[in-house]
Parts: sequence; C-alpha cells; structure tokens
Amino acid sequence: MAKPKVIVTRKWPGEVEEALRLEFDVTLNASDKPMTTAELKKALGEADALCPTVSDSVNADVLGAEPLRAKILGSYGVGFNHIDLDAAKARGLVVTNTPEVLTDCTADLAMTLMLMVARRTGEGERHVRDRQWTGWRPTHMMGAKVTGKTLGLIGMGRIARAMAHKAHHGFGMRIIYTDPFPPPPDVVKSLSAESRGSVEEVLREADFVSLHTPGGKETRHLINAARLGMMKKGAFLINTARGDVVDQQALIAALKEERIAGAGLDVYEGEPALPDELLKLENVVLLPHLGSASLETRVAMGMRVVENLRAFFAGQKPRDRVA
Repeated sequence: MAKPKVIVTRKWPGEVEEALRLEFDVTLNASDKPMTTAELKKALGEADALCPTVSDSVNADVLGAEPLRAKILGSYGVGFNHIDLDAAKARGLVVTNTPEVLTDCTADLAMTLMLMVARRTGEGERHVRDRQWTGWRPTHMMGAKVTGKTLGLIGMGRIARAMAHKAHHGFGMRIIYTDPFPPPPDVVKSLSAESRGSVEEVLREADFVSLHTPGGKETRHLINAARLGMMKKGAFLINTARGDVVDQQALIAALKEERIAGAGLDVYEGEPALPDELLKLENVVLLPHLGSASLETRVAMGMRVVENLRAFFAGQKPRDRVA
C-alpha cells in the first residue's frame, strides 16, 4: 500500500524530518525558503497532506486550489489564525495544530521579555557593545523592579497560567487576569490570582500586562490607542501571543511619548517586516518570534504533527483537530 504523500512548507528539526520520512512519502523544504501562493496551491493539488507553519498564509485564495488532493492541514504551531478555517471546512479539509508542548517554553520567553524590558537589558547590552559604558555610577540606566509587582494577564490559557506560576512563585508577583473562559478554581487558588471583569480593569491596575489571546478578527487591535492610554505611565506591555492583537502604530506612539514605560515584543503585525520607527526606540525589547524556539520544544511540536497525521491516515480522529 502506497504511503500518504506529505508536503512540508519549511525546514523542520532533523529528528522530525526523519520521522516523516519513515512513515510518509514526504517532500521536505531543504532550502527553508517560504513557499509562494502558487506553490502552496500546487502542493494542495499534489499531496494528501500539507504541513504549513504559522508563517504560511493558508488563506481562502490558497484553499481555492484546483484540483484539490489534500485532505488534511497538519499545522506546525499552536496558533491557527494563519489558516482560513471556514474555507478549509468548505473544502472538506481537516486542520490540526500542536498545543500543550510549547506552553512552558513560550511562558519562559514571556518572562524573559518582562525582565529584559524592566531592567533595560537590551539597551544595556547595546551600551556595552558600542563601548559607551564608562563604569558603574548610582544613576546609570535605572530600570524597574519586577519582584512583588502586579502582573496582569489578558487571557488565562495554558501559557498565561505557566507564566503566572513562574511570576507568582518565583518573583512574588501578584496576579490579576481577565478571560471569558476562566481557569479552574484550583488553578486560581494555587496562584492566589484575582479575576477582573474586563480588559480595561486589568490595564488600569497592572504594572506589567502580558497578552495571551488567540489571533483573528475578534482580537485584532484588542490593545489600541484608547486601551494603551489606560495603562499606568510606569507600566510595561508584553506580547508573545499574536502581532495583530496590538495596534502597532498606537503602541509606537505610546512608547515615543512615554505614555507607558516600555514593551517587550516577540510577535508583530505584518512580520517579519518592521517599521523603522519601532526599531529605533530604546524602550522596547524586540525578539524574532522565539516563543517556542528551544530544540526540545520544536522537536515535540513536529512529533505532534506526525502523530496527528498518523491518526488521520489510520482513519482515527487526530487529537489536535481544530477544524
């Protein structure tokens, strides 16, 4: 019996690519060059499964491919707003993602951004590398203390809870949150977390605001000029969720005018393109979408895709089906 044909859109960790070779008739992307719209359409007509990543736009145009051979989109990543789920359903495509395995890794990075921007470490490293440092002095590059401050979480899913655990138990931070689907009472109790009824309440009270919402139409520009204006002047915004959750131009204005103290960003609107005015700001830490970027996590994500494909082609329901 012929193995299912699988096309992978980007280069994946070697261990995962080998697992795919063993189980499927797989076409890999050795060059790691992003596939064009035309190439994605062609792949959908040639393979039984297409494995995109969160940087591939699998929109209605792509999903309108004719002929369509593919039966499943095994996406590499927890987010799926890069896929038009309605169009996928209309074409009879199953869609899966890779939840759970990247929780701690992304929460670690959110903590990293919070500490970096509070203590001005990105700015400090540039200062040293540029040979501008003239030695210790009492008023040099003072930042903000993190321990004991209030962390406000917009969204209280797996990653937010993991961050809250590290922040509360590791740094003695007070945790407040808002989420239309609140966590179980035992989770709230373990974190001594306090629920707030709205995004606005969290923004007004928190010293650090960390975003943990899905992307998409419902959350696009959730953090806009008006809401940035509700934050404390000394507060910091952290985003490891999705770039379009924040109105980027409004954030740039708030940072320029020092209406908030700073921001730590791992995701951006329209990434990888970034506006020059954002790159020039010193009160923002900028990372290149590294949330899940540890070897262990990226391998685990790929193996989850393999597991989902294996189940699907065995006639079973993939455990990570989202559409």
